Amino acid sequence: MLTWLAELSPFFSPLNIFRYITFRTGGATATAMLFVFLFGPAIISLLRVRQGKGQPIREDGPQSHLLTKRGTPTMGGLMIMAGVLVSTLLWANLANPYVWIVLFVTVGFGAIGFYDDYLKVTKQSHKGFSGKSRLAIEAVIAAVACIAISYVEAPGLAHKLALPFSKDLIFNLGWFYVIFAGFVIVGAGNAVNITDGLDGLAIVPVMIAAGTFGFIAYLAGNAIFANYLQIHFVPGTGELAVICGALIGAGIGFLWFNAPPAQIFMGDTGSLALGGLLGTIAVATKHEIVLAIVGGLFVLEIMSVIIQVASFKLTGKRVFKMAPIHHHFEQLGWTEPQVVIRFWIIAVVLALVGLSTLKLR
Repeated sequence: MLTWLAELSPFFSPLNIFRYITFRTGGATATAMLFVFLFGPAIISLLRVRQGKGQPIREDGPQSHLLTKRGTPTMGGLMIMAGVLVSTLLWANLANPYVWIVLFVTVGFGAIGFYDDYLKVTKQSHKGFSGKSRLAIEAVIAAVACIAISYVEAPGLAHKLALPFSKDLIFNLGWFYVIFAGFVIVGAGNAVNITDGLDGLAIVPVMIAAGTFGFIAYLAGNAIFANYLQIHFVPGTGELAVICGALIGAGIGFLWFNAPPAQIFMGDTGSLALGGLLGTIAVATKHEIVLAIVGGLFVLEIMSVIIQVASFKLTGKRVFKMAPIHHHFEQLGWTEPQVVIRFWIIAVVLALVGLSTLKLR
């Protein structure tokens, strides 16, 4: 919204700074962070009163969680989403269709997560929204977003899949691309959702991924940088760096309250929304495969659940002591801070590997 101030630059030249994505990304980060810092305590107090017993804790999980996490309110994703939305609407160029597509998925997935959290809290049960129904709605939202992206993109890029570490390899998948890209968005949302199981475990890797894709979006949306790095130039995607900046700022504010011992949990409200946001940006920038690298920690988490379930159904045996895999390491004797910090380190390493795909071509 503040981009209109740049139109006044002929009368007051310093206002020209509002044209620059880098400046507005920094402004979005600071705004979102301050928003969550200022309104976070009130939101936490309100949710604690409304929820009473807070998020139900798994009885079959680590026994320490029953003592340290019981009574903690959930739906903290509302804080993050509010910070991202307010900051994005303030600092992004609202004439850019990519901005609205990403916000559409973020709010849509967040609404699904909110309903799921609501059912869990009111029923004090882990059985929230029906899994099949939830996935079906997510798929519809993702499909709408992917179709919109296909229409917005330049004709030479629509329905095409680019491969990392390659200058020229790009495959025209036709309308099957909508199915593939929708899978990426839905998969990203649920992978982050699975990862959100320990204090601070999900939000920091999400911020690392957001920083990485903010950088990628800025480069992919700039013809000069894209040509130099020999990545595909996607006009308009540079504006998505502002949303990534807002997510980082809101994430920092949330981490202040989510640091051990957490005052609030992100819940499905936040994890689904943030995963969907990252997935949509990856699709828009033609870096879907790179998301699997940068978000490799999320992939590991969701694959551990898939492997555990498949192994138990087929053989009656479990591969891990407990799934998702962060609980496996807890059962091995790692403390919660050890698991969280070591997983953060893995997320940083994977982000660096993902960034290397920009130059190793």
